[in-house]
Amino acid sequence: MALPEISRSMLKNSLLLGLFAIVTVGLVALTQQATASRIQAAEREAQARTLGEILPAGSYDNQLLDSTVEVFAPKLLGKAKPLPAYVARLNGRPSAVILQVSAPDGYGGAIHLLVGIQADGRLAGVRAVKHNETPGLGDKIELSKSPWVREFEGRSLRNPGDSGWAVKKDQGLFDQFAGATITPRAVVKAVHLALQYFDAHKAELLGAEEKPNG
Repeated sequence: MALPEISRSMLKNSLLLGLFAIVTVGLVALTQQATASRIQAAEREAQARTLGEILPAGSYDNQLLDSTVEVFAPKLLGKAKPLPAYVARLNGRPSAVILQVSAPDGYGGAIHLLVGIQADGRLAGVRAVKHNETPGLGDKIELSKSPWVREFEGRSLRNPGDSGWAVKKDQGLFDQFAGATITPRAVVKAVHLALQYFDAHKAELLGAEEKPNG
C-alpha cells in the first residue's frame, strides 16, 4: 500500500475513534444526569414520606419540603450547622413544625431525630432517622422495631413537666429498654431540649413566611 493511502487510513481510523469517544462520553454523561435526577426525586419522595408520617393526617395541606425556616441552636438542637425546620400549614396558617434534632450522647454516637411539634406545643411525633445503636437493644428507638417513640405523642414541655422528662430509671415518665438505658435516655433528653427550643422561638417559627427549600 502506498504511503499516502496508509496515512489516509490512519487518519480515518483516528477520526472514527475520536467520534466514538465523543459519543461514548456523551452517552455516559446523559446516563449519569438521568440517574442523578431519578435518585434525587426518589430521595425527595422518601423525605416527604418520612415527614408526613410524623404529623396527623389532615393537619396540614402544604408541601413540607417546600416550606422551611433555617434554625441554628447547637445547645438545644444538637446540630453544629444551620438546618431547615419544616413548617406545616393548614389553610395558609402554620399548624406544626418539624425540627431536625441530634442526641449527641447515644450509646453508639449521635442519634439523629425528627421532632414534630404542633402549634399548641404538643408533640405530634418523633422519628429516629439515623443512628448507630446496638441492634436488638438500642435500635428500638426505630418505629419499625418498637412502638416506643409513640410515648412522646401528645406530650409537651409542661406535660409531664421537667422532672418527668427522663426515663423511669431516673424517676421520669418514659420507659427504658432492658439492657439499653443510655439510648432512650439520650432521646428523651433531646426531645425535651427540642421542646424548649420551640417554646423559646415559637413566634419566630410559626410566624415565618413560606420559604422554598433549595
